[in-house]
Amino acid sequence: QVQLVESGGGLVQTGGSLRLSCAASGHTFSSYVMGWFRQAPGKERVFVAAITRTGGRVDYANSVKGRFTISRDNAKNTVYLQMNSLKPEDTAVYYCAADSFTLQGVPMTAREYDYWGQGTQVTVSS
Repeated sequence: QVQLVESGGGLVQTGGSLRLSCAASGHTFSSYVMGWFRQAPGKERVFVAAITRTGGRVDYANSVKGRFTISRDNAKNTVYLQMNSLKPEDTAVYYCAADSFTLQGVPMTAREYDYWGQGTQVTVSS
């Protein structure tokens, strides 16, 4: 089992940047595919980005491609989401998630992830 704690959220103006972090504890971090999801008020939780165990493959939602970058540091048990050129529509609670089962590829649906953090609020003002 793994525990996930997100940090780095906050209020930023349109065009600004934020870097989210997700610190993992409790199990071997490198054994998990890691993902970021977000949920806006009144909407379902949606995929943002994911990264394989070694970091060799990443994938992004179309809405964030070219603006967001996911990365991980297995020595620090941490996954990051660098968010640039932020837009008001990026406003949401951002969740970190861990997937222990996927052997190949990058899972992009919430049901494929076993463990979740508590979320961190990102608000982009216009």
